[in-house]
Amino acid sequence: MRANLQTSGEISPEIVAEHGLSEAEFARVIEVLGREPNLLELGIFSVMWSEHCSYKSSKIWLKTLPTEGPQVIHGPGENAGVIDIGEGLAAVFKMESHNHPSYIEPYQGAATGVGGILRDVFTMGARPVANLNALRFGDPDHPKTRHLLAGVVAGIGDYGNCVGVPTVGGEVNFDAGYDGNILVNAMTVGIAPKDRIFTSGASGAGNPVVYVGSKTGRDGIHGATMASAEFGAGSETKRPTVQVGDPFTEKLLIEACLELMATDAIVAIQDMGAAGLTCTSFEMASKGGLGVELDLDTVPCREAAMTAYEIMLSESQERMLMVLKPGKEDLARAVFEKWDLDFAVVGRLTETGRMVLKMDGAVVGDLPIDPLAEASPEYDRPWTAAPRPAEVDPASLAPPEDTGRALLSLIGAPDLCSRRWVWEQYDHMVMADTVGRPGGDAALVRIHGSDRALAITTDCTPRYCQADPKAGGAQAVAEAWRNLTAVGAQPLAVTDNLNFGNPERPEIMGQFVGCVQGIAEACRVLGTPVVSGNVSFYNETNGKGIPPTPVIGAVGLVDDIARTTDIAFKAGGEAILLIGETRGHLGASIYLRDLMGRREGAAPPVDLAAEKRNGDFVRALIRAGRVSACHDLADGGLAVALAEMALAGDLGAEIARPAIKRPAIKQPGGGPPGADETPLHAWLFGEDQARYLVTAPEAAAVLEAAGEAGVPAACIGTTGGTALTLPGGEPIFLGELRAAHEGWLPRYMGE
Repeated sequence: MRANLQTSGEISPEIVAEHGLSEAEFARVIEVLGREPNLLELGIFSVMWSEHCSYKSSKIWLKTLPTEGPQVIHGPGENAGVIDIGEGLAAVFKMESHNHPSYIEPYQGAATGVGGILRDVFTMGARPVANLNALRFGDPDHPKTRHLLAGVVAGIGDYGNCVGVPTVGGEVNFDAGYDGNILVNAMTVGIAPKDRIFTSGASGAGNPVVYVGSKTGRDGIHGATMASAEFGAGSETKRPTVQVGDPFTEKLLIEACLELMATDAIVAIQDMGAAGLTCTSFEMASKGGLGVELDLDTVPCREAAMTAYEIMLSESQERMLMVLKPGKEDLARAVFEKWDLDFAVVGRLTETGRMVLKMDGAVVGDLPIDPLAEASPEYDRPWTAAPRPAEVDPASLAPPEDTGRALLSLIGAPDLCSRRWVWEQYDHMVMADTVGRPGGDAALVRIHGSDRALAITTDCTPRYCQADPKAGGAQAVAEAWRNLTAVGAQPLAVTDNLNFGNPERPEIMGQFVGCVQGIAEACRVLGTPVVSGNVSFYNETNGKGIPPTPVIGAVGLVDDIARTTDIAFKAGGEAILLIGETRGHLGASIYLRDLMGRREGAAPPVDLAAEKRNGDFVRALIRAGRVSACHDLADGGLAVALAEMALAGDLGAEIARPAIKRPAIKQPGGGPPGADETPLHAWLFGEDQARYLVTAPEAAAVLEAAGEAGVPAACIGTTGGTALTLPGGEPIFLGELRAAHEGWLPRYMGE
């Protein structure tokens, strides 16, 4: 049969280059095969060894991340991470990118990003209970930004709404650094019985391999290869590599898979994501130490005369591959036909350790599985650390004439304005377990039928990562940890989505290395292992990379929903307390960028011990019912957090700076800290880390407890009235504040 393989003279250097393989990598292909590949086999090597699928530039560093802990059931290596959440249940979650497809075709790119991450989760046996997303777009004045934003939001909303899974939170940011390469990172969280987790490692030679879901088409071919290359002129011509999604079929697929998972029929299961049938069958066999034989004539196709190459490399959506126990085929077929889905036995497992592909009675591909995996490239790419910028002396910055007017400018600008226009297009209440609307620090999703809930968030501050990758990576973890803490949740674990430019450039690789180092350190100190994730390299256009953007998705647990809080001021006359130390750090801040027109300075230092100490203290306050509202401080500092709390509660506040002397931030040039009090504008808008705002009916007891815990705390004001009054500014009435905050995005989108 192997004699039918057509191998000679098909592969030119141009064809190899089109498949994204270097000369050295192609030489290794020949070494692995012992001959030249045919076109189908070259395509398989191309996708399996692509950056997107093989992590060839990142895996050496990903191995340094902490991935274990008593709560971890499955860490990286499966379709999604799995953690124990008690009472016999597990949370299953992951985040993945769909950046390049969403730039080329924003609606379908974003929609299929949601569909793909949903499949990663329910493949493990979990019912999806929440979607989130982290979106980065270019300058609002760029001619494509409005079109891309509209298409991405519509794609996410339509897919999630139709499939019936709530979209409960996320991020939307704008920066000229994303003009030519937007980021669309999608996250899904599911819940499963912890003793019914399904994995992808195949077992049992002779067991049937089964294809279920939608038919295979020509959409998405070479999607993984396209995602592993930077953009250049004519990127829009790559539309054929963007998949087309069908959320109604996905909903049927969820129900059919979960129904079959309630039986004992399934040995292994994996969704067909990047590289489609190729990657799925290869990985399942490889994990089980087996071979696989596929009959491509049996694969359900929706287009005529599809070639073996097209069938194996298609990334058509809503498809799964399963290994069943012998004799369970009819049971499985009945389930999938009931749900009006395709079902076909397409092959079997073998003991050969090879992938053998047959079509029209001939062997059209024959590849060794383990040697191909073991020979896949692993690069220790050269990297250079970015020089740390000098500190910004806040005293050197001219203060605003009116702090209230400065706040209005910030809170009505693209990065800090309300995202209501976005999240109102998402059904965040479907399934009826979402606790509260989006817009707070973290989403809360009730564990159905209980008083417990999962807290979920995504976060990253690319400005900090650009200024200091290690500090920025640590800060992304710390802020996600604070978001969970601020609602009263115990943070448990994280998933990451590491978005960077071309790793072959040492300065870009240096950004990646620094961010991974920061993430690893923060996760160790804060006790949140990395259980899943995704690396997205080559996010650049014509040699210009995006800002380094290592997005963190975090999951925590609330044992009693009655012992949680949100950001809204609750009642007049309550004390407003600032937890954590304020030094007025304005380097790499929103204030410096948006009001001063300057992008400079060091990122704020991240004291992980202080993060843990302050966060544990705040969480204990919330669980004890001693505070009525809580908000972590992030972009825009204290003033922006106060405005967000006032708007959420429709209640004003009067703020007075406490008469406490604090050392000023370290002076530029390495001199000693000054003895003067931090300038007012730095106190209000500085982005120092490890800080929270809380409100309490009685301040004295909270301040006493903070002193005993060694946590900096001060009373800075009182809630009440219809205006927010900052020191150094005239009162801002809530109506004016709300108009500024909620007006920009609808105006920008033409509504």
